[in-house]
Amino acid sequence: MCRIAGIIDSRLPLSEIDQRVQTMCRMLQHGGPDDEGVFLDDRGHLGLGHRRLSIIDLSSKGHQPMADNLHQFWITFNGEIYNYPELRNELLKLGAVFRSGTDTEIILAAFSQWGVDAFARLRGMFAFALYDRLNQLTYLVRDTAGIKPIYYLARDGALVFASEIRAFSAAGINTEKDHKWSIRFLAYGHIPEPCTTLKDVFSLPKGHFLRWDNASSSYNITAYGEPQTKNLVTDVHEARQIVYNALTKSVSRQLIADAPVGVFLSGGIDSSLIALIANGQKEKKLKTISIFFNEKKYDEQSYQRKVIDKLDAESFSHLVRQQDFEAAFPHIMKAMDMPTTDGINSWFISKYARLNGLKAVLSGIGADELFGGYPSFNRIKYLKYLRKINPSLFSAFSVFLPDKYKKLAFLTNEHPLADHLLLRGLFSPNEIARLLDADSNEIKETLFNAVPVIPANTYDKVHASWLETNLYMQNQLLRDTDVMSMSHGLEVRVPFLDEDFTAAVASIDPALRFDNRQPKKLLVDSFKDMLPTDIWNRPKMGFTFPLQQWMMQHHAIINVDHYRGKMAKNLIGKFSNNEIHWSKIFALYQIQGHA
Repeated sequence: MCRIAGIIDSRLPLSEIDQRVQTMCRMLQHGGPDDEGVFLDDRGHLGLGHRRLSIIDLSSKGHQPMADNLHQFWITFNGEIYNYPELRNELLKLGAVFRSGTDTEIILAAFSQWGVDAFARLRGMFAFALYDRLNQLTYLVRDTAGIKPIYYLARDGALVFASEIRAFSAAGINTEKDHKWSIRFLAYGHIPEPCTTLKDVFSLPKGHFLRWDNASSSYNITAYGEPQTKNLVTDVHEARQIVYNALTKSVSRQLIADAPVGVFLSGGIDSSLIALIANGQKEKKLKTISIFFNEKKYDEQSYQRKVIDKLDAESFSHLVRQQDFEAAFPHIMKAMDMPTTDGINSWFISKYARLNGLKAVLSGIGADELFGGYPSFNRIKYLKYLRKINPSLFSAFSVFLPDKYKKLAFLTNEHPLADHLLLRGLFSPNEIARLLDADSNEIKETLFNAVPVIPANTYDKVHASWLETNLYMQNQLLRDTDVMSMSHGLEVRVPFLDEDFTAAVASIDPALRFDNRQPKKLLVDSFKDMLPTDIWNRPKMGFTFPLQQWMMQHHAIINVDHYRGKMAKNLIGKFSNNEIHWSKIFALYQIQGHA
């Protein structure tokens, strides 16, 4: 796990490319504290930069950027390839020679052997740039689940890329804001891909590669590894065995490391399962990291203990208090690469994991999206009936509705994203227009003018799964987890998003995969002999903090003088009376700070 950056620009002298890439790498040092490297190539007008967090092969042989034996291919790589031992054996039989035990060298050998077809063979989380010196081609590649980020700017015959947005500004490459970012942020609570806060800087889509021709300064973006359709599994016993085998395999191979690996243990179904499976496979004693609160409504210690008692593990549990939040708040804000209403929980638990000697942890992200763990899986069916109501009524009456119902105004827009924003969004278009003193047509055009890539809404659990996976998890959970963990130099692995596991789950009939009465029933039943009953037979909580209470007592957030505009000030007053959710106020706080 690392941070990467690079520049290809025929207009710049190599010395300036070097200086700028080094500046970008210094900005990304927190995500790769163990080593730094820059590769320069005059012919390609190229500089590749790398900040290393050593996880596999901790020796200097893992230094990057790395070349193949013939020095035709160079790579700067962020991530982990979990099936690298299998690929290594296959490549050895084909005549490959390796100088290290790294997964990075496997990518170079695989590309040398199979070209772009190699990308679909990789199982892991990754974002990398690979330069072919002979053919003067550069590839930016991102994993199929979009776990690792890579941002790019392709403009004026130049290509610039980095793991974080802040690197572009730090090097003076692009400091111009996308003036529409605040509209998207107030609607979503994050900046949805492919957009960013910077003009013309975009996120490379997951499961795609960008091919840049260094000679002509042209590029195209292509999908790889398209899923294959197969007959759906309809036998429940077979389905449970598939889930059991695939998740066990995923956890097993994601424990591969030459540095300590632990588990985030919240006390919920997903993290408990990961910990219990890992406990039986780890050669060294497992470490678990948990958080608890004085506020009993949010405290899951009793559930964490039920799992810990079944583990042969070294378990660390940390109390997080209001004063800890106050002290950490400036650091949390600084750690954000882009504004978000999430990530505070990830910042804290990542901090403690690093303090407890871990460089990598396993997380339960992805299970809710795959098996129907969110309330949206049941709520989505009601949208079908709401869509039959005259849309103008939602626009007319939303002004008078209580705050949590104002989002019904999204239904005035016949666009599939409007359904998602009703389920997950923050402010309605009219509210955004008033908060930003903007034209309401501009708000709607920004949010709904894009050609949708969303499948037609069937208002069922399959569609809810698509929305939660490709919008909420992709744009918020994964990005915030990556940024906040890497701010502490910590790698977070997500076994539920392993390519083979998600493919196995997709092969199961939705009628078995989703249960109308019990969320994640198939997952629970697949591991019922392992998972304590008290863990799954209780109301869902999620990895949440007492942020409503803490932010109501946070002076900077409730300081009315911080906010501009009558509506924003009124909302702060309502928040002080506990009439508005903290996420909306946190978004307002960031908007005012970035304006």
